Amino acid sequence: MKNIIIAVCTVIITSTAFGQYLTGNWEGKLDVKGVMVPLVFHIIKDSIGNLAASFDSPLQKAFNLPCNEVIIKQDSVIFLMKILNGKYAALLSGDEKTMHGTWYQGGGQLALDMVKTSDVATLKEIKRPQTPKPPFPYTSEDVQYYNANKNIRFGATFTKPYIAPNESPTKKKYPAVLLITGSGPQDRDETLLNHKPFAVIADYLSRRGVAVLRVDDRGMGSSTGIFDQATTADFAKDVEAGIAYLETREDVNIKKIGLLGHSEGAMIAPIVASRNPIVSFIVLLAGPGIRITELMEQQSIDVATASGIPAKELVQYRTLYHQLMNTIIYEKDTTIAIGKATSIFKLWQKGKPASLVMNTTGVSDEGSLHAFVQSFVHQLSGTWFSYFIKINPVVYLEKVKCPTLALNGEKDVQVSAGPNLNGIRKALNKAKNIHFETKVLPGLNHLFQHCTKCSVDEYADLEETFAPEALKIIGDWITGITH
Repeated sequence: MKNIIIAVCTVIITSTAFGQYLTGNWEGKLDVKGVMVPLVFHIIKDSIGNLAASFDSPLQKAFNLPCNEVIIKQDSVIFLMKILNGKYAALLSGDEKTMHGTWYQGGGQLALDMVKTSDVATLKEIKRPQTPKPPFPYTSEDVQYYNANKNIRFGATFTKPYIAPNESPTKKKYPAVLLITGSGPQDRDETLLNHKPFAVIADYLSRRGVAVLRVDDRGMGSSTGIFDQATTADFAKDVEAGIAYLETREDVNIKKIGLLGHSEGAMIAPIVASRNPIVSFIVLLAGPGIRITELMEQQSIDVATASGIPAKELVQYRTLYHQLMNTIIYEKDTTIAIGKATSIFKLWQKGKPASLVMNTTGVSDEGSLHAFVQSFVHQLSGTWFSYFIKINPVVYLEKVKCPTLALNGEKDVQVSAGPNLNGIRKALNKAKNIHFETKVLPGLNHLFQHCTKCSVDEYADLEETFAPEALKIIGDWITGITH
């Protein structure tokens, strides 16, 4: 459950003249409904003289993100950003210090001028000490496979323990875990703010004798397909394609194939397990255990609380959020939805202090009210969100019979530990599942980091990617039921 502007770029040069002075820092600001969002491109020459680029969105604390393609032709440059399904296209000025262009993303476009601020790219130092680095004490293999319809190719990494000298490679079969990312377009490492939690988890489990398959989401990295046209149901089918691939491998014990999902991925895991008997266990990290409408309502309050908004104000804001959410999700016509949402807001606003309205919604006049309502409605009307928001995870959890481990961070403000773990316990008991555990991990946030402020904004500031005690609990549990 993430909403981060990031881009990933490599460079194709067709005009060497501009390439000679392109290196350095380029900065600009996007005007997003009155909010100025700074963007920075860093362009350098690598060890063999080729250009390479990275990208920052400082307001969102996203730094040093590699770019996926930069095309330079005569007096123009295009940055292609697959992870955003967008691009930045600009004309290069004669003074070699400015670019005048347009930012394209999600069907919209905004003017964006970039100014060269330094001839030398200066990258922010980001420490992520847990990110695995070679050499690895296990085998790591990049693989590809297709879905059942053969219209999407998935790129993935498969890791497994080394074969001992006295063991036959054809006879050794390992328990295997398929990792399922959270919401939003994700690569196979579930990279967020330079953290790579799935790489950390795969590294830990493969060191403990478990094979792991981690996969680029459709439309991401080496996977084909279009992400923003897909729903949770489609992602569940993508997981089943991964299971089918694992079944074809001679080094996988097909009686011990499990799923590990984070956030939305921890909702997809029970969906798949409830209908696919080959799934022998699931691990749910910050998984929903209540209706998504209820989860999102609680999330809005918890995130705002962590950001410092007074509890008394949030009690009143919750009433507004509940009314808006439960009205808009059933209205298919966007214009009608905006009208209904505006009426609900104005009725809620009556008699409330302007400071309360501003603190909780950012609304201070008719213009900001229109922007707030439009943003709320358009988010709920998107292909993925309109499907996601209507899901009740309990329906699937009540059908899960395989061993299940559910973990939540005590300080999680995106998927609150109390109500969601309680919902998971109730559902699994109703399913008469006799092998499940639920645990709250003290001091950990939604990403399973030890936190201080425990707000969403803090994710980037923390050097830790994934708490060691959480890794140990996962590793002990999986090896305990598979070895």
